[in-house]
Amino acid sequence: MEWHTCLDEYEKLVIRMNTPRVVIDNAVCPTATLVKVDSARRHGILLEAVQVLTDLDLSIKKAYISSDGRWFMDVFHVTDLNGNKLTDERVIRCIEESLGTMDYGRVNDFSGLTALELTGTDRVGLMSEVFAVLAELQCNVVEAKVWTHNGRIASLIYVKDCNSGSPIEDSQQIDRIEARLRNVLKGDNDIRSAKTTVSMEVTHTERRLHQMMFADRDYERKPILSHCTNYPVVTVQNWVERGYSDVNVQCKDRTKLLFDVVCTLTDMEYVVFHATINTTGERAYLEFYIKHIDGTPISSEPERQRVIQCLQAAVRRRASEGVRLELCMEDRQGLLADVTRTFRENGLNITRAEISTRSEMALNAFYVTDAIGNPADPKLIEAVRQKVGLSNLKVKELPLIYNEKAESEEQTVGVGGTVLFSLGSLVRRNLYNLGLIRSYS
Repeated sequence: MEWHTCLDEYEKLVIRMNTPRVVIDNAVCPTATLVKVDSARRHGILLEAVQVLTDLDLSIKKAYISSDGRWFMDVFHVTDLNGNKLTDERVIRCIEESLGTMDYGRVNDFSGLTALELTGTDRVGLMSEVFAVLAELQCNVVEAKVWTHNGRIASLIYVKDCNSGSPIEDSQQIDRIEARLRNVLKGDNDIRSAKTTVSMEVTHTERRLHQMMFADRDYERKPILSHCTNYPVVTVQNWVERGYSDVNVQCKDRTKLLFDVVCTLTDMEYVVFHATINTTGERAYLEFYIKHIDGTPISSEPERQRVIQCLQAAVRRRASEGVRLELCMEDRQGLLADVTRTFRENGLNITRAEISTRSEMALNAFYVTDAIGNPADPKLIEAVRQKVGLSNLKVKELPLIYNEKAESEEQTVGVGGTVLFSLGSLVRRNLYNLGLIRSYS
């Protein structure tokens, strides 16, 4: 009995050591809520923590990350999308519970649905054709996200059978869906790279979209900047004495930026040991000290260039180019096909989309430009709204974090200047913000 009691106590100790400790503090910072997390270190834990916060639609204004040795210690300064501190006790409890268990997958529950993964060459009206095929094949779209980047498109669509309301499991029906969608994606010139996959797996949608784009090698293609000149600046250099690679990202701030960067580094099998994230006005400055999983830094110029390209692509995939149109109306069979066909007939191109259904209501957001990626004519937008319904389709102002000033007012800090920190300074700063030392000066 004594031996079994010792084992039970040991198991409890292991659980306590490996369970993240979460502290949420609204008193320290006047402009943000501090979320402190410490836990035993393991690969991917930083991504899981950031994923919890971003899935709750929180904006990470600053962060100090340290995970050297066997322990993981982070401090995140977060606000809501309007830049306010967190005061809703339900949100605070959700953060504590989710980070305390790292049960980040429960935010998006797609059980009971069939997942369709699509990649191919982007073109005007493509998603209209996809949704028309799904409507014809009696597939009800419950959730979907669409990203475009560098002339490529990736989409993850969750569907169920219109008649039974169940997942689509019939092998013949699945074969028909895959064949029809593959033909749509191929068009006239994408025979080799168009891909369609049907699965029953439940996954984190946005991480999977990054993986799909990465597998499609969108980062290698010539950037299609259209009118956008605000391109992310990424530098990579090795810190030889410490064996780290120093990665700096400088770009316009936006929600989920840290998630996109950390997701890409994690899926490229790099480990973040230290990091400092800071936002000043509308700019974001992110610095990471990374190594491969095997403990080695970046070892060649081609690898360095690949990291730069991949991080630039990760930032750009979610860039909110175009007018945001929000559709809110009672859901019905074929609604998406009808609305997106109206976009296509009026020369509007979908650059990104977030589609969901809640309590029989369609709650969809579309980012649209003209056919060549320039800002859409307001007259075309109003014409589309007239056809869909002015009360159903609205032009939505972006949250505070997205508001832009004129390009001439942006203050850019030169890479290699104040953005760069020495490793010693970074570590001391992290320890200070984690409350482990009194001063980092």
